[in-house]
Amino acid sequence: MIRFEEVKAEIQQSPKVWLVTGVAGFIGSNLLETLLQLDQRVVGLDNFATGHQRNLDEVQSVVSPEQWARFVLVKGDIRNIDDCRAAMTFPAATDIPVDYVLHQAALGSVPRSINDPVTTNSTNIDGFLNMLVAAKDAKVKSFTYAASSSTYGDHPGLPKVEGVIGKPLSPYAVTKYVNELYAEVFSSTYGFNTIGLRYFNVFGKRQDPNGAYAAVIPKWTAAMINNEEVFVNGDGETSRDFCFVENAVQANILAACANPEAKNNVYNVAVGDRTTLNQVFSCIKDALARVDVKSTSDMVYRDFRAGDVRHSQANIDKAKSLLGYKPLFTVGEGMLKAASWYVSFFARS
Repeated sequence: MIRFEEVKAEIQQSPKVWLVTGVAGFIGSNLLETLLQLDQRVVGLDNFATGHQRNLDEVQSVVSPEQWARFVLVKGDIRNIDDCRAAMTFPAATDIPVDYVLHQAALGSVPRSINDPVTTNSTNIDGFLNMLVAAKDAKVKSFTYAASSSTYGDHPGLPKVEGVIGKPLSPYAVTKYVNELYAEVFSSTYGFNTIGLRYFNVFGKRQDPNGAYAAVIPKWTAAMINNEEVFVNGDGETSRDFCFVENAVQANILAACANPEAKNNVYNVAVGDRTTLNQVFSCIKDALARVDVKSTSDMVYRDFRAGDVRHSQANIDKAKSLLGYKPLFTVGEGMLKAASWYVSFFARS
């Protein structure tokens, strides 16, 4: 039995209370779905700036009524510390304290941060600090947060190893690095346990395909379903370590339940491989064909985008060794599941 299956069995036998920030978002709603299916109590915090009620509605549709009754939504903003404190207990006959925090709430996107660094800073740094303080004061067992591969900045080495980073290339990258610094200080100063997960281009169901800052896979999938042109920044040979969302869900749960010696660390969350944008286009087209959608979209190449790194690939040995992390889905397997979801999503829209 792999480590993740063991941990799932353990927490299902002894349910805990989890706080998921950004619960109505892409990764947050996938975490919510898995935790409810494991019969956990979940408090969700979201201000719906980038999250959607439809994501919560979909989770409700795939879990049992008894499981859904174990979820409580707190509509609030991580930039307001009172909202953060309000989310630290599960309301029942008596308030039950949160055991584990999975902090996903943030303003993503390098271009968004370049266009509006002030809002990115207030959400990703002020909001992060509020969550740390509220969680520390509530004496939660562990605090797992969404870090980012953008922290590697301009360091050219591949694959990326956690202890070696370069200079940040965007305001977004600065904010995610500051998160790691604050987490380290809270560990050394207060003895508060944290784990940062440096996500590498996570994709999958419920990732928003619309808007100016949509990520490449949902944006291209939407265009290809509608037989529209696909726009590529650069020559298409830029590569990323694309990671299916269920791998990220696994990493979060393993991190929350990790042994003490694994705490107060950062870990790469990826599959440990590189896929070029040209390959992504072909992979999406193949996945759509397998769910009976024939796309006639073509690629249109444009200038490279400011703040982007050319290549990114993770070394995931540390997460494997200390967390027991093992990616369960390749890029191709994840793309097929994602394509099926997007076809269904547009059919419902």
